[in-house]
Amino acid sequence: MAVNLYDSAYELEKAIRNSSEYTQLKKLYDAVNSDESAKRMFESFRNIQLQLQEKQMTGQEITQEEVEQAQKTVALVQQHELISKLMEAEQRMSMVIGELNQVIMKPLEELYGNPNQQQ
Repeated sequence: MAVNLYDSAYELEKAIRNSSEYTQLKKLYDAVNSDESAKRMFESFRNIQLQLQEKQMTGQEITQEEVEQAQKTVALVQQHELISKLMEAEQRMSMVIGELNQVIMKPLEELYGNPNQQQ
């Protein structure tokens, strides 16, 4: 009997939404967005992050000034308790997604081999 992958994917989505990691992430995200100064600070941080990623992806050089500005912004947001907790929750969620991705990719790795493993 064939498994409907899309049904399984939606079940996985539901499991992620009901996970403690996601619930905590959403709670902190909502808390940051209801605090106007935290929201502005976090949006500024995200914009700098996205601009630097875009430059990297298009092969543009990132200036020393941009690096310093990004470092200052990171230091500032890490000092804000709510944003710091949100970033920690994002990191935990990212680790969960990474682990899920490893599980999902396992059949293909078994079929083709993992290029990162030495044989």
